[in-house]
Amino acid sequence: KMRYESYGWQVLVVDDVANGLDDLRAAIDEGKKCTDKPTLIKIRTEIGFGSPSKQGSASSHGAPLGVPEIEATKGRLYGCDPSQDFLVDEDVAAYFKEQADAGDQALAAWDADFAKYKEAHPDKANELERRFNGEIPEGAFDDLPTFVFGKDKANATRKFSEACINAVAKKMPELMGGSADLTGSNCCQIKGAGDFQKDTPEGSTLRFGVREHAMAAICNGMFAYGGLRPFCATFLQFAGYALGAMRCSALSKFGVIYIMTHDSIGLGEDGPTHQPVEM
Repeated sequence: KMRYESYGWQVLVVDDVANGLDDLRAAIDEGKKCTDKPTLIKIRTEIGFGSPSKQGSASSHGAPLGVPEIEATKGRLYGCDPSQDFLVDEDVAAYFKEQADAGDQALAAWDADFAKYKEAHPDKANELERRFNGEIPEGAFDDLPTFVFGKDKANATRKFSEACINAVAKKMPELMGGSADLTGSNCCQIKGAGDFQKDTPEGSTLRFGVREHAMAAICNGMFAYGGLRPFCATFLQFAGYALGAMRCSALSKFGVIYIMTHDSIGLGEDGPTHQPVEM
């Protein structure tokens, strides 16, 4: 709690959700009222709640409860028929259908509004559609730098990467990202691009800080939302911290761009902690 409060977050604590959700709903409402900082809701729970013999025990986590325990939990905690499996009550099914119908209506209303917007602002609407369809703009790669071995001056691969990023960024305004506090070393700054902050939402540079996993996870979320082409960067050696989120990128087929520089075991001045031997 104090850790996130020190970050400037609002932290709310809910002590009980087992005997009702009113306190949680109240916390959510309170969080929505806070518009100048993010809100984290901390909820206290007890593992295996409702299980007659395994509540509060680690054995309820690593293995199935078993049929007798499940049947006892159903009847004791929820008043359900223990003999029924995967049963959805009619009132529950009806409620979910109502929500689906409401969603369909909201989508139809949004589509109608966007059609009016497209009629009034065709160029902006087409650009939005292109970005959310994940389409690369025409000519995006026309200005990519070239390199002829033996003729052009040799340079570090991260410098060529920087040139490529800036060549593409001119024609892909949805390209945005940053580094895990290694922007200068990774050479991943889009020239002239300011930082993305509350007061500068037009900025395309993200200051992730020294947190590689969170950096990759944030990029996953950005790509999943759509309309953006995120990139993130660090030394190849530190990719290990982000592998869980990077694996999620691959499994989800997200087009997150990973820039991993300093990929040689010959790195001298940074020492063995920065040499990607096992990578």
